[in-house]
Formats: sequence, structure tokens, C-alpha cells
Amino acid sequence: MQQNDLFPAPGSRKNRKRVGRGNGSGHGTFSGRGIKGQKSRSGVQIQRGFEGGQLPIIKRLPRKRGFFNLNRVAYSPVNVGSLSLFAAGSEVTPEKLFEAGLIESLVKPVKVLADGEITNAITVKASKFSAAAKAKIEAAGGKVEEI
Repeated sequence: MQQNDLFPAPGSRKNRKRVGRGNGSGHGTFSGRGIKGQKSRSGVQIQRGFEGGQLPIIKRLPRKRGFFNLNRVAYSPVNVGSLSLFAAGSEVTPEKLFEAGLIESLVKPVKVLADGEITNAITVKASKFSAAAKAKIEAAGGKVEEI
């Protein structure tokens, strides 16, 4: 066997479609592009989402923009000012916050934020603390513990 005896498998090679070579070829006159319209012209480049000048759906539905972060952690926020309803020296846990009605569920982790003032020296146990909230609780003589 020699190199000139080698041929591709039947049906594996196909000639490209030659358009605009007369009506006898079956692809003459409009060259498979139809009659008139934007896509029948040469050099057409329609960007993704273009709807012929109509307001595109991405602009009609602005709430659908962006993406949804699957790894986002949603916290139940609790302000330092609302912790003043607990007695001095008590230990505040997510369960006690739930019983007091300060958070809506125990499923989400609790984050303590610095809005408001605190005077009671209490021990607060939560998942996260803002730096300012931690400073306010410790300034009032309390303790901060991250769960």
C-alpha cells in the first residue's frame, strides 16, 4: 500500500455549498438567504439579544439581571440596642433571641450589628459580630462569643 492509494472513508468528506452560482445549481438568485430583510444583506452582525429595534427582554425585565450566588449566607440581624431587654449578667443565645421574638427562625445564623446603645453587661453568643457591635458590648462590660 502506498500513500496515493489512501482515500478518506466514503461520506466522511463533503464539498462546501457554493451559493450564488446560478439558478441551475439550486442555490442561485438569493443564495439561500430568503428575500430582503436584515439577515439577507452582506456583512450582517446581529448582537445577542437584539430584537429588531424592539425593546429587548433584558431591558423589559430588569429584575432578571445579574446572578444568584449559591454560596451566599443569609444572616438573621440583631441590633445591639435590642439586646438591652436582657438582664445584666445573663447569657444571650440564638434560642433566647428566638423566644424574645428578635429573630424569625433558628435556621439562619445570627449576626449582631451595632445600631443602638447597650448598658447591660451580658454574654452574647452568636455566629458573627460586626466590629462596632463587639466594641459596644465589651465597653458595657459584656462578653462576646462566636459560635
